[in-house]
Amino acid sequence: MSYRIMKLFTVFIPTFLIGGFEFFRHSVIHHSLSMEAGNYLITILTLIISYAFATWMFKAIEMKNRRLTKEREMRAIYEERERLAKELHDSIAQSLFLLKVYLKKGKSEEADSLVNSIDTQLRQAIFNLRMDPAEQVNFSHRIQNWLEDWNTVSGTDIDSDIRLKNSYFTPSEEVILFGVIQEAFINIRKHSEATSITFKFHTGSDKWELMIEDNGRGFNINDVGSNRYGLAMLKEKVEKLNSSIEIDTQVNRGTKIILRGNK
Repeated sequence: MSYRIMKLFTVFIPTFLIGGFEFFRHSVIHHSLSMEAGNYLITILTLIISYAFATWMFKAIEMKNRRLTKEREMRAIYEERERLAKELHDSIAQSLFLLKVYLKKGKSEEADSLVNSIDTQLRQAIFNLRMDPAEQVNFSHRIQNWLEDWNTVSGTDIDSDIRLKNSYFTPSEEVILFGVIQEAFINIRKHSEATSITFKFHTGSDKWELMIEDNGRGFNINDVGSNRYGLAMLKEKVEKLNSSIEIDTQVNRGTKIILRGNK
């Protein structure tokens, strides 16, 4: 039911109820019903009908709002997927071009490493695309499964501690957080040369925290441009979540990334 029809009902029901009763009372039952009794009766009838109508109307509005919210979240999910697909397309195209260069120059070792990187990206893309956004998949299990797949592909040890409340994040927030995790791990694989990673993701009653730490070579954050090492991408996602990001890193001392947010 449209909001226009609800508005018309809100305007005309009290009008017809009170006006109709008054017309009926004065034209038909004014001899058998006193003024005082009529006032009590119209008050009770108005209360009962108004309560029933308000209950029905607000229930209809709540259902409509739930449907609109779900549609917005699904749209956000598909928009994020489209963005990830574009990033993947650009990344794979660039990697394939570089692979041709390596092969022409006979750099077999570099070409082999690049093939492994492309394989990892494709596996991650397949993992993302094979999941139905409407499917009720536990977010914790989804992350854990992805970490296990990433560990199998990369061979890097991951110590994970995931404690998330069910339905704590909206579907669109889950997509963005999943993108943050993937972007961080892609950076680790590309740049850090880490042999182990610590992953913690906890939710509280009104706060959440995501921490990813590696024992890689780290970097001097003051010497790194905002568009390198995926930092710009991470900060963009953090802004969408209205959260904060903290990056603690030093050369040859590893890197720790911490995201914090409120609910």
